[in-house]
Amino acid sequence: MAHQSDMIEEDILGYLKTQEEKSLLRFITCGSVDDGKSTLIGRLLYDSKLIFEDQLAALENDSKKLGTQGEEIDFALLVDGLAAEREQGITIDVAYRFFSTDKRKFIVADTPGHEQYTRNMATGASTAELAVMLVDARKGILTQTRRHSFIVSLLGIKHVVVAINKMDLVNYDQNTFDKIEASYREFAADLGFEDITCLPISALAGDNILEPSENTPWYNGPSLMEHLETVQVADDMQNAAFRMPVQWVNRPNLDFRGFSGTIAGGTVRPGDRIRALPSGKESTIDRIVTQDGDLTQAIAGQSVTITLADEIDISRGDVIADAGSPCGVSDQFAARIVWMSDEPMYPGRPYIFKTANQSLPGQISDLKHKINVNTMEKTAAKSLELNDVGSCNISLSKDIAFDPYGENRQMGAFVIIDRLTNSTVGAGMIKFALRRATNIHWQAIEVGKGSHAAQKAQKPVVLWFTGLSGSGKSTVANLVEKKLHTLGRHTYLLDGDNVRHGLNKDLGFTDADRVENIRRVGQVAKLMVDAGLIVLTSFISPFITERRMAREMVEDGEFIEVFIDTPIEVCETRDVKGLYKKARAGEIKNFTGFDSPYEKPERPDLHIDTVALSAEDAAELIVAHLAEKGYLSLPT
Repeated sequence: MAHQSDMIEEDILGYLKTQEEKSLLRFITCGSVDDGKSTLIGRLLYDSKLIFEDQLAALENDSKKLGTQGEEIDFALLVDGLAAEREQGITIDVAYRFFSTDKRKFIVADTPGHEQYTRNMATGASTAELAVMLVDARKGILTQTRRHSFIVSLLGIKHVVVAINKMDLVNYDQNTFDKIEASYREFAADLGFEDITCLPISALAGDNILEPSENTPWYNGPSLMEHLETVQVADDMQNAAFRMPVQWVNRPNLDFRGFSGTIAGGTVRPGDRIRALPSGKESTIDRIVTQDGDLTQAIAGQSVTITLADEIDISRGDVIADAGSPCGVSDQFAARIVWMSDEPMYPGRPYIFKTANQSLPGQISDLKHKINVNTMEKTAAKSLELNDVGSCNISLSKDIAFDPYGENRQMGAFVIIDRLTNSTVGAGMIKFALRRATNIHWQAIEVGKGSHAAQKAQKPVVLWFTGLSGSGKSTVANLVEKKLHTLGRHTYLLDGDNVRHGLNKDLGFTDADRVENIRRVGQVAKLMVDAGLIVLTSFISPFITERRMAREMVEDGEFIEVFIDTPIEVCETRDVKGLYKKARAGEIKNFTGFDSPYEKPERPDLHIDTVALSAEDAAELIVAHLAEKGYLSLPT
């Protein structure tokens, strides 16, 4: 197979030793669809004799059945492993391949060119140090070339190779190459790349892949492989300040307590002074432990267990950092986010944020602007759609230790997870902590929720009425409050229409505005619960995610979801406000039940069927539930 097959047979330990000592370059191939990314990687592997004989036989066989090159070998099939990719002739998922030469080891990520799969491309770029940007010589710089270049820049890649491919189809014309190079350099001038190398190639014919091509005598630069073998990608992380996110507290017995993780930056030695964050407690490194024995030093990229000279409280999710230059600590950040879900992102909606070593609740509190990746223009927006890039503020449930992404990719990166589906919906890069996060602190208040509740002799709770417009939410909620008032209970009713005359006067009825509407109401309801009140809220609140957000704002047992279940046909017959009539006439946009969805509660605490029950009977049932559960009196 490969260039070192003899050495593998004769001296396997020697071969492994040489592999261990070689430097490793991670790079990505990207660009627009059909620019030749998979073909290029296949050509690199084939010409370097880096494939096994059985792989070669399978490639030749597949090329005849599935290839696009007639009787010739289709090199793209070495990489496009998914059946759907082979059928369509495109790359859908990210394909990783390892190979090595005499001088270097490589891990290459072949990423999709289609705009639909930009999220996959961002995944491949997140760990790369260099990007090979493929450009079709016949088409020049395309929209997806610009999009991928921007994302490559966003994800911190500083070294770019612009491989102007299919030069054989333009007769190896130097003028064509020069125009494309000039166009790309002009476009990329503000993207922050440290170096851009442009090469004229033909991945299919092999021009300038391994060796300089006779077809381009006017080109005096290196071949692609020569450049990949010699490009200097500075490992700044070894020279950075020491950082180690703690993945595991290693406690095999009573006599040993260490902290395990992968070093994200810098160098550490026994005796170094460290600070545990976010607690801020300091100690000294005692030992650096590995399976092969203790180390005198460890560097970025190594996985180790550290023991300390002092017993200080450190848990998974903490970061051990250089005491002299610790990382920052905050719970609110400015960040850039690449949205990866078909479901839009709305500010205020709760998500799970996964950092290097922990997952915690949070929300995107503000979308400052969306970035047009084709023009670099900043545009106002209320949501992010699939493949959008936005500048946002995020708010987490607690402090985390961090470095800006531009200084340390591992310490500044996070992914966003949907709380309902557990799917990854976005990726983000921290820019800086928000100053207001360091200026605001919780003020201790001596008269708390317990004192307010005791004064009123009741247990505070939120009764969250949800249902379609016209279902009877406000009617039933109003009757419940009247009955509670008669019983001497302390209540307040937050009604959807009334709140939109004041607190939420600035909000419309788009999905984004509905999310913000419920977020604000949830916060007000929480304050009223803290005041010891029984709070009744009457809102359509169409989304499961936002109703869950409102529930999680208060403590367990302080939220009762009341589903006023009325078929839309019945709601229309009760159309007191004439809203359904206007919606059917197209006079009202984003009307729930028509052109805006209503997500029914899956497991409401109370299910009220208004077809079977009158409003009076429903109110009696709800008050009886409150009495049965002990909300109308304090426990003795």
